[in-house]
Amino acid sequence: MVKFSERVYNAIKNIPTGKVTSYGEIAKFLGNKNAARAVGNALHKNPTPIVVPCHRVVNSKGELAKNFGFGGISSQKQLLQLEGVEITNNKVDLTKYLFHLS
Repeated sequence: MVKFSERVYNAIKNIPTGKVTSYGEIAKFLGNKNAARAVGNALHKNPTPIVVPCHRVVNSKGELAKNFGFGGISSQKQLLQLEGVEITNNKVDLTKYLFHLS
């Protein structure tokens, strides 16, 4: 059986460059809509942030992670901006950039 964290990492690999998804979207995709915190915990322990683009995950309001585990919020912001994602007040416009996993 595949560990929850591995399922999270595999899901995130599907988010295209220039798009984001939320912790809740990932949890719902994995079959447990209440597991958003568990998704966040798995991302914080991501062993390969270059392979698993966890910077593309934001909260349900589009806000960047205050405790982004790989350089803080400024690092997440910079990585998303390099991909063409517009960020205003540390927030992404989900109507424009949200990617639904399916």
